[in-house]
Amino acid sequence: MKKITVKSPTRVDLAGGTLDLWPLYNFTGGAKTVNVAIDIYTTVEIQERNDQSIEIVSKDLNYNKMFSSLDEFLENPDTQLDLLKSQLRFWRPQKGFQLVTSSESPVGAGLGGSSSLTISLIKAFSQFTDKALCSVHDTVHLAHNIEAQVLKTPTGTQDYYPAVCGGLNILDYSFTGIAHKVLPIAGSELEKNFILVYTGKAHHSGLNNFEVLTHAVQKDPVTLRALASLKIVAEETAQAVEAKKFQLLPELFQKEYSARVQLAKAFSSPEIEKLHEVSLQAGAEAVKICGAGGGGCVLVWSPEQKRQKVVEACVKNGFKVMDAKPVAPLL
Repeated sequence: MKKITVKSPTRVDLAGGTLDLWPLYNFTGGAKTVNVAIDIYTTVEIQERNDQSIEIVSKDLNYNKMFSSLDEFLENPDTQLDLLKSQLRFWRPQKGFQLVTSSESPVGAGLGGSSSLTISLIKAFSQFTDKALCSVHDTVHLAHNIEAQVLKTPTGTQDYYPAVCGGLNILDYSFTGIAHKVLPIAGSELEKNFILVYTGKAHHSGLNNFEVLTHAVQKDPVTLRALASLKIVAEETAQAVEAKKFQLLPELFQKEYSARVQLAKAFSSPEIEKLHEVSLQAGAEAVKICGAGGGGCVLVWSPEQKRQKVVEACVKNGFKVMDAKPVAPLL
């Protein structure tokens, strides 16, 4: 009987977040997003059963329940199961199975954990049902639509690519679609200067991004100017990483931060402001809000020789330094 185990990385976005949300990138005449996969994973395990029953085990939700059939599972009103129900309505597996899901990402960390889990589920059920997806873009398109159905909010697509491909991702959004490039990170300053810190406060990306989208559709000039600034910073970031000029990133992170808080004050928070102050005083060169901000994780960019001092300062002030590093390309 089949037993399938798949893992997908989460990500840290380096520039262009929010611009991957349709149709915002059309408002700016196209846009780029830059992100990097990290070794904080989601995992999905499927064990085939010899009957039609379905057992769902979510380690994160401390949930374990058996269903006699797929139909019984799909009819269950428990909203905790909405992501799984949306997946199984699409895949319609003809065999019983045990499904075990888990995530290493804290809830609301801003690392694209739910998107990574969506990709892990797609990878696993594609194998389990022998329904191969044709390309990375097809996989992302499916994940994007499944998650939008569940969340009932506008969703972007940047989070799915590192979950599929790993590595340092440059995404180019245009009228004709999405162009995708994956770069290695081994030995780069990105790998050496990377510190991921959790603020302890969950963020709410859907709400923050919806506020931005609403203001943009209403042609709010402050929002449109901020989006234009984010586009420029993302283009400069893409150029810098392609040229391996990682020393330019700290200044670009600061520019990105200034533009992002113009979109909505909720992108920052007292916790993020405190972490920014503490880490820079300890020798870090910049911080980068992960995801839509308001809490969650922050990338702290620190020279190697200052790393230990920065880590100690963050911990002393009540922040959690994550054991995380960038992931090499998977494909």
